[in-house]
Amino acid sequence: MPRLALLCLVLLTACSRPVYDTSTPEAALDSAVAMVQGDDAGQLPMLLEIPARDVTFDDGVTEASAIGEVKAKAGQMLQRLLRVARALRERFPKEVEREVKAATKKSARGVRDISLAILVDPGAWLAAQRPRLAATDLGDGTAALTLDGEPLFAGVLTMVETPQGWRLRMPVELVRENQYWPDTRHEWSVIASMMLAVENALIDFERDLDRGKIASLDAAAARVGRLVGESVVVQSIIYASMKRPEAAGSAEPATDAAKEG
Repeated sequence: MPRLALLCLVLLTACSRPVYDTSTPEAALDSAVAMVQGDDAGQLPMLLEIPARDVTFDDGVTEASAIGEVKAKAGQMLQRLLRVARALRERFPKEVEREVKAATKKSARGVRDISLAILVDPGAWLAAQRPRLAATDLGDGTAALTLDGEPLFAGVLTMVETPQGWRLRMPVELVRENQYWPDTRHEWSVIASMMLAVENALIDFERDLDRGKIASLDAAAARVGRLVGESVVVQSIIYASMKRPEAAGSAEPATDAAKEG
């Protein structure tokens, strides 16, 4: 009976998870907004396509699995960010309302205003930006993204059709030439650790907020920025040290999965 009850609970949980439409490029963009507005930002990484090489690292983990781990940690971090946003709206409702209204105006372009709006109400900010973003199906399994009619990120960021639906595609073929793109199991693990570090920083922030240590929305934004910034800097130093030329000789090699078989 306990096993049967557990199975029923798992099935009910699976059935209760929202189903997001990604059958077209535009539907996928709408689903991204719906995920944030529906307090389900942890699903956002599923909309990102990061092509993996057919390699297996020394510990038996494939690059695809390593990327999946990074996506999972990113999803947890984004979900925590939604919790922080909700806590800020509850603690400083009037300030949040004022800031969101200011940042969602077409004339608002200040980094401070936009960053604060994303922090306190990412759903409202995304909904306000959605009409500016368009995805055009090119008919070859890809789609072009434009913002206010102009190519997004100079046309580098595109969408691609996969068996699971449309996804935002990272231009791996371009960024892999950069020496800081992760190539080893350990490097992918550090990227995942960076996501975890940011999540832990947000947990620390929530603790300070609950204890009444933050008196205003501006102070909250500064506090979040400092905690997250410190976490990212520490992990970035670790990652950069791994990518130095003198460390390259000791980097964990990857082997061709096809040859492994």
